[in-house]
Amino acid sequence: MKITFMGAGSTVFARNVIGDCMCTEALRDSVFALYDIDGERLKESQVILEAMRKAKGGFGKIECYLGVGQRKEALRGASFVINAIQVGGYDPCTITDFEIPKKFGLRQTIGDTLGIGGIMRALRTIPVMEDFARDMAEVCPDALFLNYTNPMAMLTGYMLRYTPVKTIGLCHSVQVCSEGLLKALDMEEKLEGRKELIAGINHMAWLLEIKDKNGVDLYPEIKARAAKKMQEPDFKDKVRFDYINHLGYYCTESSEHNGEYNPFYIKGRYPELIGRYNIPLDEYPRRCVNQIEAWKKEYAELLENGVKEHERSGEYASRIMESVVTGAPCQIGGNVLNTGGLVTNLPEEACVEVPCLVNGSGIHPCHVGSLPVQCAAMNMTNINVQLLAIEAAHTRRLSHIYQAAMLDPHTAAELDIDSIRKMVDELIAAHGDYLPKYH
Repeated sequence: MKITFMGAGSTVFARNVIGDCMCTEALRDSVFALYDIDGERLKESQVILEAMRKAKGGFGKIECYLGVGQRKEALRGASFVINAIQVGGYDPCTITDFEIPKKFGLRQTIGDTLGIGGIMRALRTIPVMEDFARDMAEVCPDALFLNYTNPMAMLTGYMLRYTPVKTIGLCHSVQVCSEGLLKALDMEEKLEGRKELIAGINHMAWLLEIKDKNGVDLYPEIKARAAKKMQEPDFKDKVRFDYINHLGYYCTESSEHNGEYNPFYIKGRYPELIGRYNIPLDEYPRRCVNQIEAWKKEYAELLENGVKEHERSGEYASRIMESVVTGAPCQIGGNVLNTGGLVTNLPEEACVEVPCLVNGSGIHPCHVGSLPVQCAAMNMTNINVQLLAIEAAHTRRLSHIYQAAMLDPHTAAELDIDSIRKMVDELIAAHGDYLPKYH
């Protein structure tokens, strides 16, 4: 069996996901094909993963493929393809996505999922993923494509609507949502045996139900404790706790992400909100710089002291592959098209995040029904942008990029239409060859 990792220069993530496979008896004897366009990063991943492979008993084989010319061979015969690419990287593209909007008075925190940063990231990533899809249709047409790259809903939605590739979108936030909430509220005793239901869209899926092992609804106590937590000046998850107060439900992704998915918290006319809600402006560029430096130190330490023992993580990828290979079922939170109305009050062409059963015949999304109307309404403000960005990528029409930006809730709350169009034009010009031509 062959497992191909696209963007294997994402060394820490490749180590976690491929390391998980090496911890799994049904997967450990696979050929692990590592693909990247950066030779130095690819070599670092190879060194780390080879050391891990030997430490785990020497099962399987690692192969490396560098550059577009070797991409098709990296994919040839793969059963599973994991996608973790970042087109344009931190420098120049992430810097561009933050600095040009800042000139127009538009501040962001993460900029990889929604907003103008998410739109531009989608537009430069989709053409590369289309190339992957064409190669896969030729050399591994039955492979399952596991997408981890953001903006999740835009990229996964595009792959499912406009390519023949079997695709599932995977995020890290679903499986840690309720655990993080209960720990933050000193309710750890409720973790064991808890029952939950999470559904919505990526980074804004809602913890619709949470009960303890005896079936007792935990939300009344959660709401009472959350209200008190909001009074702590240094508490960092205030946006999501504010959601509990005003919308009635907690959501999956962090407050630094959700701070920019709406018109409520980052407002030029109300600068005091930044401090009140602990909004970390420019968080993603800062995080990128810190991660680059941290990885240099960690890599040097690994070369000197050897690879640390890897235990299977909570990532879904290895569990999905194990279930497909062995037939033993598991449940995940996955990003899929809303085909057949899995969430009945969201559009069928939307990419939704819902519980999915995985077994030997593949991935089976579960019907959820209606979201609370206020939760669906919040999701729709994001889905509008996602669908327009997908339409822009598909049609190559510039007007759809403008419209996606105009309908983004945070962008629209801060800028007038003329400024939005000028900002889009500047971003397109600055990204240059990272984007296709639009008309």
